[in-house]
Amino acid sequence: MEPSKIFKKVRREKRKILTLQEAAEVLKKYKIPFVEAKLVKKVEEAVAFADKVGYPVVLKIVSRDAVHKTDVGGILMNIKNGQELERAFRQIVNNVKKHLPRARIDGMLVYKMVEEGVEVIVGGKKDVRFDQVLMFGLGGIFTEVLKDVSFRVVPIDKRDAEEMIKEIKGYEVLKGYRGKKCDTDALVEILQKTSKLLNENREIKELDINPVIVLKKGAVAIDARIVIG
Repeated sequence: MEPSKIFKKVRREKRKILTLQEAAEVLKKYKIPFVEAKLVKKVEEAVAFADKVGYPVVLKIVSRDAVHKTDVGGILMNIKNGQELERAFRQIVNNVKKHLPRARIDGMLVYKMVEEGVEVIVGGKKDVRFDQVLMFGLGGIFTEVLKDVSFRVVPIDKRDAEEMIKEIKGYEVLKGYRGKKCDTDALVEILQKTSKLLNENREIKELDINPVIVLKKGAVAIDARIVIG
């Protein structure tokens, strides 16, 4: 489904926040790599998918009412087999219902855990003065506490994307530490594609692709949040 049709559907349902599945679909339309995942309704479906892609896997709640999934116990990681997956499925439902008794649960997202890499965040926000602005930074404490981020007004080109990456204090982490190197070229491509997404869809008020895991070769988005106006 085209992003414009997804946005119309969201408005029709009197929502402003896209579900994770809808956000992932929008990103994929712009060829932003997103982890292979499956939305399931039943635990048997989750086990079947996990058996297909291999363990360990991650299980994550899909609910329009659970925006901050970690805060409500809506994510469990490093699930190693079918029995653990069945227990995790029940536990997540109980966690979410405990914190949000009226939460509408659309299902669960199950996906294979991504190899170790560097977590970054790619985001966007509609600014009163500059309109659509693209943001980049390292994930976790670097973004939340240290505010180590860079910004550009969209659209951007390859040079802009490269400069955004180099501007943050945490650039040394991406360049390579303890022998680990990151594919910054893949990150440059994601920044350009995200810029195009924001530029062509001005109704987006907020966009968070967090985290994006930057690997030795390639980079992949794990989660995304899109808010429309």
